[in-house]
Amino acid sequence: MEYSCIQLNDLSDEILIYIFKKLSNAEILYSLSGVNKRLNKIVYDSIFTNDLALLMSTSDDLVYSLPNLILNRFCLHILPKIHQKIQWLHLESLSMERILRVTNYPNLYGISLHNIQEKTALDLFTDETSIIRTLNNQLLSLTIDINTDRTQHYLVNNNAIIFNRIFTVFPNLQYLNFGRSSIRDERISFSFTRLTVISTNLLELHVCLRKFLDIGKIRFEPKTQPDKYLENEVQCSSTTYFKLTEEPLGIFYNFI
Repeated sequence: MEYSCIQLNDLSDEILIYIFKKLSNAEILYSLSGVNKRLNKIVYDSIFTNDLALLMSTSDDLVYSLPNLILNRFCLHILPKIHQKIQWLHLESLSMERILRVTNYPNLYGISLHNIQEKTALDLFTDETSIIRTLNNQLLSLTIDINTDRTQHYLVNNNAIIFNRIFTVFPNLQYLNFGRSSIRDERISFSFTRLTVISTNLLELHVCLRKFLDIGKIRFEPKTQPDKYLENEVQCSSTTYFKLTEEPLGIFYNFI
């Protein structure tokens, strides 16, 4: 490491930043945080701290927790130093709660939750003591990927419950991506529920529904006249982008 530091110190800040941008922010912070004052000043800059993926992913979209050694270093030494600069976190199910509890994140406005088990997701958005509720007024963007057991069809209704609760927990939400953007999308069915989702602030929604008729169960409280192209099936106030995927035809509807 000493030899590497000597070589790095021979380079200008501009060149170092150019090189570091080729790597993930988490890699840079884990490898170089605490090495020396000059590198600390660079790697603690918002360029490398505002968006952190604290997880491991594979080329086939499998997601894993960081190894304990790496996770411990982030929780004990790195996150407490940069917590005020973090604006977006990408988290997975096993380490999510520890990361959110280790410090406060006053400028965090977006979270991506990957490979979240269905029971965990239900608890996360229905339990009054859930750690996620500490962010309820500040979170503006949410991406959530729920891992469900497709052999148990009754669980589909749980996705509808979770979907509805998200808007209750995060009243200021402006962006929601519910489910994966691939062939394995977790589709929602409102067939066995009377849930009506109301949101006045949402600007962009990505959701996959099991049936086209389920679109009638999603309602956005209108501030102005409904979009005529939606024929009153979905009433949008300020929503500028709406994406619907219907199974099994795989039809996409975009309203901008």
